Amino acid sequence: MNIDADVLRTLDEVLSLKGRALGFGRDTPLLGAIPELDSMAVVGLITSLEERFGIVVDDDDIDGSTFETVGSLVDFVAARMPA
Repeated sequence: MNIDADVLRTLDEVLSLKGRALGFGRDTPLLGAIPELDSMAVVGLITSLEERFGIVVDDDDIDGSTFETVGSLVDFVAARMPA
């Protein structure tokens, strides 16, 4: 499993970016930089990440820094993956 690629695919699908997310790098800013990533989209994105990666995300685990960049989101997912 390639976590980076799978997170990008999830972003692309949930936000309906039509392939744009596949060109994002770890330093690509997300929250505040991508208009499609609003508060409702964050909820859908978290749900999709939970399903795709088999992780559980508690509300207390999430803050703005989680969605700061692609890299911060990938690291967030990776830290919750089963060993």
